[in-house]
Amino acid sequence: MSAPGSGDSRLTSVLVVDDALFMRRMIRDILDNSGRFHVAAEAASGEEATRRYAEHRPDLVTMDLTMPGMDGIAALREILKMDPAARIVMCSAVGQERDVLDAIAAGAVDFILKPFTPENVIRVLDGL
Repeated sequence: MSAPGSGDSRLTSVLVVDDALFMRRMIRDILDNSGRFHVAAEAASGEEATRRYAEHRPDLVTMDLTMPGMDGIAALREILKMDPAARIVMCSAVGQERDVLDAIAAGAVDFILKPFTPENVIRVLDGL
């Protein structure tokens, strides 16, 4: 379930990826308050996400679709090259339906629609 050294071994470790600090903090707060997830690391770009994934090997990744530089779909593809079993959930805003479909086709396991509600985030991640 959790990577060695990631905290409580009963908790699912998560890498939170979003270029907006407030979105990363919001997801972290939701996960920390759930009692079921542990945020192993955060990343603000696709490039940083691939590095953090290699370092931490989390159980799950929440990945923003739209980021400067390497976007979420490109980062998804890079992480899946590294680890074909990686479980990546895309985070998207209303109006990005086509991008979500592209992400699912590229290997994302699910998606969470912004704006987030704690119940929706936990429901999606618990289902994986």
